Amino acid sequence: MAKILVICGCTASGKSSLAIECAKKLNTEIISADSMQIYRGMDVGTAKPTTEEMQGIKHHMLDVVDPKQSFTVSDYERLALPIVERLLSEGKTPIVCGGTGFYINALLYKSQFGNAGADTKIRAELEAYCEEKGKSALHALLQEKDPESARLLHENDVKRVVRALEIFFATGKKKSEQKDEPIPRFDFLCVSIDHPREQLYQRINQRVDLMAEQGLWQEVQQLLAQGLTLGHQSMQGIGYKEVLQGLEEGWSEEEIMECIKKNTRNYAKRQITFFKRMQNHVVLPAEEDTADRVIERFLKEEI
Repeated sequence: MAKILVICGCTASGKSSLAIECAKKLNTEIISADSMQIYRGMDVGTAKPTTEEMQGIKHHMLDVVDPKQSFTVSDYERLALPIVERLLSEGKTPIVCGGTGFYINALLYKSQFGNAGADTKIRAELEAYCEEKGKSALHALLQEKDPESARLLHENDVKRVVRALEIFFATGKKKSEQKDEPIPRFDFLCVSIDHPREQLYQRINQRVDLMAEQGLWQEVQQLLAQGLTLGHQSMQGIGYKEVLQGLEEGWSEEEIMECIKKNTRNYAKRQITFFKRMQNHVVLPAEEDTADRVIERFLKEEI
């Protein structure tokens, strides 16, 4: 089975620089798995790597969508999976790098969407309902029938919302009650860098301070001038929503900064919890996060 390398983990842990060093040694390319770096014109607040920082390594899945557009896990899978498959066909090791766990899982595993068979009649009715009533109404219907699935699925992910409802109406059972076994597409190794908690929080605080210095406020103003609002999916990202909310409510710059830092720290904790459950996941202490050590581990015959 083909093998891919995943550099994952929480924000500000050093994923990008490690992935670049590994890509240089393996002569390969990087597929970003970051739900904010997909947006064009959102560079500072997403800590998107600059051309200089990329060091000549080709990066994919950056700047692929306008910030006014919605983007789902299904969209990511549709665009990113062919890149992984192309690199493998060329004899290269794809490196997936990012902190959006659902994106990473979309590449690593085949989607089952429940064990129930397809019911095209019910699906067509649900799609027509969505067309007539809108995505919010469709999601509200799922919230009524299967609250747990609704909690996990964004209303913009219409394909999965429809499938969850299709399962319910076809079987009378909730999708969330079904136990799907993930089917791996590839052999893989996931690597995360572990920092002591206080050190990680310091890195997060420093990153947020750097964003302010690099022009986060100006970037948000440019997005506002393009017509972006809190109603857009892209502006719900940490860093952007706090600046917008702060501007609307008259917060001081210091209050906005502290809010961004706090929300980023909380998000990092959730990321750590998510990735702890990943299969084939190796956590390396920060002082051992060299590319040579990662590649040595990756090339072992057994993971």
